[in-house]
Amino acid sequence: MAYDVTLITGDGVGPELAEAARKCVDATGVKINWDVQEAGVDIMERNGGNPLPESVLESVRKNRLALKAPITTPVGTGFRSLNVHLRQELDLFACVRPCKYYPGVRSFFSSVPVDLVIFRENTEDLYAGIEFEKGAEATRSLIDEVNRLATGRKIATGYEETGVSIKPISVSRSDRLVRAAFEYARDNGRKKVTAVHKANIMKHSDGLWLETARKVAQDFPEIEFEDRIVDNMCMQLVQKPELYDVVALPNLYGDILSDLCAGLVGGLGVAPGANIGKDAAVFEATHGSAPKYKGLNKVNPVALILSGMLMLRYLKETEAADKLENAVAEVIREGKDVTYDLKPNRDDPTAVGTQEMAEAICEKMR
Repeated sequence: MAYDVTLITGDGVGPELAEAARKCVDATGVKINWDVQEAGVDIMERNGGNPLPESVLESVRKNRLALKAPITTPVGTGFRSLNVHLRQELDLFACVRPCKYYPGVRSFFSSVPVDLVIFRENTEDLYAGIEFEKGAEATRSLIDEVNRLATGRKIATGYEETGVSIKPISVSRSDRLVRAAFEYARDNGRKKVTAVHKANIMKHSDGLWLETARKVAQDFPEIEFEDRIVDNMCMQLVQKPELYDVVALPNLYGDILSDLCAGLVGGLGVAPGANIGKDAAVFEATHGSAPKYKGLNKVNPVALILSGMLMLRYLKETEAADKLENAVAEVIREGKDVTYDLKPNRDDPTAVGTQEMAEAICEKMR
């Protein structure tokens, strides 16, 4: 059987990584019809200033499956994150980020069996994008209304110096994310789900999240359930990450803690990701587009290759997924045909390039 998959090549180092990942997925023997689509800052000039052509969304809606290379998100100015826009437009409500240590990767936690999975809610919380700019008339009206309705603390500063972001948390969207985390735990032999929150302070948003998580847990009595306050969870993960299994979080905490967990296993270079909804799924590396390395054939392709592995698991191509993951693990363990960041010394002259590492992984599968 052949699968139709959208390949979004991204910008910066994205096209190089997309080529490497495509090569490795094809080497498993699974037949993929790749629909190559461009997005990001590199195509804006020839696309009327639009970094996300409608054809990209149309392709993903049609194929219901995509492998996406990194896309640049401007900091502070410019267009909003295309990654966030894709997730919201396609209702990809569950961001799934496995954090697993592969022997050979440089990490302070190499002696600890870190193998946990982050489930991050993707569609609401502060990333909903409901913002009011400092000095805008709408911000004045919002602050006046909030101060009129507030029964406790009010916004003490004027609209001329205050920007406001809204944090919506709903029962339905919290329920489906936590439920997906429990279903994943059940289907993959995981023993525990931990819900992370700040319900001691934000009682009507994070408190609602925690209340919903506790109710969902009752439907899965065979899976252990616990909750942790987010700041305490950060400390717990650094001190004893082996105690955690599947971790469910609202959007912002999930973004932050998934990077923390990536750090436990060696960094974003080995951190794959999936964004899954009812009608589509997009698989992507956790890291960014690293434009300063564009065209240098230098960056580590493992995160996007492992995202391709997650895509194969999603397709129930388990044998092919195992084959690819084992090949990646073996190349990393040997430490010979790896990029500079996977060498004990980052200046090691024997480090190979992006495509050469991908080819070494393919060779392990032949």
